[in-house]
Amino acid sequence: MSAATPSASSQSPAATSPAQQTQESSSNIPAADRIVVEYLRARGHAQAAKSLLEELEAASPDDAAKSSDSLSAEDLIKALAVFAQKPSRPGDNVLKDPNNVLQELTAMGNPVNIQNLIASIGSVGAEELLSLDPMDKEEGFKELEAWVDGSLDMYRPEFRPILFPIFCHFYLDLIQHGFKDSAKRFFNAFSKSLSPSHSATLHHLSTLLLPAHAQNDDLAQRFRNEKYAVKMSRSGFGLLVGWLTEGVGGEALGSGDGFTGEKGKRGRAAVMRVVNNHLRFDVTSTNPTAVSPHAWEESTGLLSSLIPQAGGSKTTLTNPQAFNVSKGVLKLGPPHISEELKTETERVLREQAMLERDINAQYDVPYQKPLFAPGLTAPTEADMLPRPPTFKSIDVEREVNIVRDTRKRIKLDPKGLTSVDMDSAQAGALRAGALPSICAYTLHDVAEGSPCCTFSQDTSLMAAGFAESYVRLWSLKGEKLKGLRSDFQSKDVKDAASLAKIREKKGSTTRKLIGHSGPVYSVDFDPLSGSAAPPKYILSCSADATTRLWSLDTMTNVVAFRGHENPVWDVKWSPMGIYFATASRDRTARLWSTDRTSCLRVYAGHLSDVDCVQFHPNSLYLATGSSDWTARLWDVQRGTCLRVFIGHQGAVSSLAMSPDGKYLASAGEDLAVNLWDLGSGKRIKKMTGHTSSIYSLAFSAESSLLVSGGADWTVRCWDVKGAGGPRSSSSAKSQKNGTLRTNGVDDDGTETADLLATFPTKRTPVTNVQFTSRNLCLVGGVSLSSETR
Repeated sequence: MSAATPSASSQSPAATSPAQQTQESSSNIPAADRIVVEYLRARGHAQAAKSLLEELEAASPDDAAKSSDSLSAEDLIKALAVFAQKPSRPGDNVLKDPNNVLQELTAMGNPVNIQNLIASIGSVGAEELLSLDPMDKEEGFKELEAWVDGSLDMYRPEFRPILFPIFCHFYLDLIQHGFKDSAKRFFNAFSKSLSPSHSATLHHLSTLLLPAHAQNDDLAQRFRNEKYAVKMSRSGFGLLVGWLTEGVGGEALGSGDGFTGEKGKRGRAAVMRVVNNHLRFDVTSTNPTAVSPHAWEESTGLLSSLIPQAGGSKTTLTNPQAFNVSKGVLKLGPPHISEELKTETERVLREQAMLERDINAQYDVPYQKPLFAPGLTAPTEADMLPRPPTFKSIDVEREVNIVRDTRKRIKLDPKGLTSVDMDSAQAGALRAGALPSICAYTLHDVAEGSPCCTFSQDTSLMAAGFAESYVRLWSLKGEKLKGLRSDFQSKDVKDAASLAKIREKKGSTTRKLIGHSGPVYSVDFDPLSGSAAPPKYILSCSADATTRLWSLDTMTNVVAFRGHENPVWDVKWSPMGIYFATASRDRTARLWSTDRTSCLRVYAGHLSDVDCVQFHPNSLYLATGSSDWTARLWDVQRGTCLRVFIGHQGAVSSLAMSPDGKYLASAGEDLAVNLWDLGSGKRIKKMTGHTSSIYSLAFSAESSLLVSGGADWTVRCWDVKGAGGPRSSSSAKSQKNGTLRTNGVDDDGTETADLLATFPTKRTPVTNVQFTSRNLCLVGGVSLSSETR
């Protein structure tokens, strides 16, 4: 005992305890496995720890490497956390089925505190816990996007629409479960490919960062509670099902195992959950090659709440076309004109022809309104809105000028321009006969901004609404704008000479109208005089929830119309005057008349802001565009919805009715112009080319040309009668080499063949485009300073 302790090198190894042997033998085990073994031992599962340790020691290093590649430590712990087995069912996870979890945990004989915890747990199973992994959604969407982009050209247009709803549900799932950072990473990784047509919705989703945000947001709840409709061919649907169930063709080049790996399988399962729970497929037997690429999105979206349902009907319509057909035939013909007005107009035309010795007088007699499209049903006197029983001299002057303008109008015929080589000799002559002359008015040094502007029909006045709550008028003919003095007596007005005496002595070419208490969003001159004389009134609407009627004789506010509960975005006169319509953030449009301060009709049904309104040329129908991505057509008198137009992928911010009464054009934040047939409610074609939001649309007098202006600083001309569709490579090259495209902007092949010309401005977003009665195009906007992005 007194001898010195021998060195370890000269003595045999001392006996070690079983615990020490376990510790030494586990030193060769990977760190992740060693943590699991120590965890089982600490929890008192010595036998389980010993069995696991023996299995790990028996495994070769190669097997361990393969195991670590296919299952990470995090995944193993997660699997152990939701795994339990019975002796009678070895190897089977009894916690997999949510319906059996509570009773299986209760039967294991846990302490009282664990039993209380189990009682507070809802129905959840292993599949639900595993589905919370945020990486599954990133992996699944990456593989889905790769599969869609790698599909055949004939199927890609019908596969693309499924990406957007799946992206939205994945993002909302991550937010709902508190994975804020993962949601941001997912959004930044995949939103760029969807942003061109869904920029507004994606921006809205990016503001939802907490579970409370998603629970209180209307759009998020619509995605949660409604099924997103997707139109797809039978063969395309079969390919999608095959990919979801088997993962055939799902892995992109260079992506490793793809759907054959564990992450890939869970990613596919995440996609399948959204497809099963939140998508509804409208499968058609149509051959994919026989359908326009844009037609697949017509019946795509959250449709169940967008389509009006018949009162008392037990069936829910999910097809907008079925609703449109159920509403019957529309009366889209020209408005009824009284025989007395026709007779008087003919008499005046004959007298003027004799005085002017006009050799073309025979074309003016008998009097005839400009022809509407053939085959349209004309309304009767009983169908028209109530109006004064007798006509005035200004009505005759207006009708006479319509006929004279029709004869002197510049005819625009773009049908031959789309097929000609723009480098050829005859291109110049065709271009002169197809494209309009454009006169642009630009406002400078408007720091506060001007959301709107418009021109009178006789081109004598321009008006603009400003964010500083006022309306400004300009005389386009250089004449001074003089209002009536406020100190005159009505008995002093006896004739034109006495009326001139009570006008202001001094004046200027511009006047400011002050009365609103919020930004002015829309202005519109009254159409009663047409092109025969300057207008007498102007309407304006504002963020202060009022619409104001201003007299251009006194330059004062006459009436403030109150009824909307939120900002009023748009106001438009009826073509016959007297009546006007407004659109508001309170999700309604309303009909008013100048002789009453309360509204006559309320058009309710949109699910979001009503952004714009437009009357039909015969005043029987009113079109509305909304932030719910739809446009609707209403019966003005009855207040019922007659047509619903679904196909936009963003808010509808602008509408235009063709003068022939047959077409509706709509545009908005999805950068597309849609052309609709009012009679059937079907979309005729989709026209693309703008690179930013579209603010304004206008048809030429013959309804053959459509002009649009937007935030991309351009004015673009479109062929209404052309077939449209993607532009061919040879045509695109001709357009870029010719003089039609003068801005040099490359639109990445998004332009359709019916885009005739692009007229760029320097730095002016175009807020208004309109045609005069003789087909001169007027545009207006506010020039941005170089510091403004």
